[in-house]
Amino acid sequence: MPPKPDNVEGIVINFVNEQNRPLNSQNVADSLQKFNLKKTAVQKALDNLADSGKISFKEYGKQKIYLARQDQFDIPNSEELCSMKEENAELQKQLEEQKKLIGEVEGEIKGLQSNLTLQEIHTKKSQLDKEVTEMEDKLTKLRQGVTLVSPEERQTVEKLFSDTMTQWKRRKRMFRDLWDTITENSTKDLKEFKEELGIEYDEDVGVSIQSFSDLVDRGRKKARRY
Repeated sequence: MPPKPDNVEGIVINFVNEQNRPLNSQNVADSLQKFNLKKTAVQKALDNLADSGKISFKEYGKQKIYLARQDQFDIPNSEELCSMKEENAELQKQLEEQKKLIGEVEGEIKGLQSNLTLQEIHTKKSQLDKEVTEMEDKLTKLRQGVTLVSPEERQTVEKLFSDTMTQWKRRKRMFRDLWDTITENSTKDLKEFKEELGIEYDEDVGVSIQSFSDLVDRGRKKARRY
């Protein structure tokens, strides 16, 4: 049920006095929606209050701006203003200290939340104990000379590695031949041209094809010893 007309004016004047700043009817209507007031009722209340001198208003073109009467407020003198400024500065200081304390507490809370619960610790311990047992079993077998990788598996991996190395060398050679052909009569600085095209050699990224080739040779020598 909407407020009675006299109650509408009471609600509006209380709001205008509390805000104590320039307001138009739309500002007031938007802020008083919780009282189920329509804009027309708010506008009427503002005009009545202005006509009766309970609030001030000024017209700017077609728009009216309303303001609380300033003579109803106690205006502090210079001494009171100075005291209020000092009190405000002290309150600001206390606010900053509280913000700092809140930040520290929030940091501690985040740290505690990142810690594992007792149940999670037990679960993690069981998982790690299982991994340790499996690794110890594997280590025992290795010490006993048990071969954990079958000859077939080893052969498959070595073939895949060898094929990959072959492709790598083949493509490296193809690029080199093509690059030499393109740049044979070029007057450009080859280093700058390479950077312009975004080309990187293996060596530019710390990769050496020879080091991988050596792995194959070492693997073959080791296999012959066994």
